[in-house]
Amino acid sequence: MYFTLLVVVILTAIALVAVALGIARAISPRSYNSQKGEAYECGIPTRGRSWMQFKVGYYLFAILFLMFDVETVFLFPWAVVVQDLGVYGLFSILFFLVILVLGLAYAWKKGALEWK
Repeated sequence: MYFTLLVVVILTAIALVAVALGIARAISPRSYNSQKGEAYECGIPTRGRSWMQFKVGYYLFAILFLMFDVETVFLFPWAVVVQDLGVYGLFSILFFLVILVLGLAYAWKKGALEWK
């Protein structure tokens, strides 16, 4: 029973996506010119190569930002229901924060927070 339902849902999802892509392809305007292949940056034509490498530090900062941003996503709902959770909720969030602080200390020790 459930397997049949799963197969029907998956096939329906695939069919809907295929139909949506087909309709979009059929009714979308087609105009090809050389400007579409150029890189666009704030309306100013690029000079030189538009592909360049970035330092790993940018990505590391972004990952650290996301880590602490996700922390706040978990802390806000916890703060709303903190009284309902009791002692178990307190210890679980303390464990979560300890893991997070250990991660921050590790990143700090490795020099990930220093801009080089």
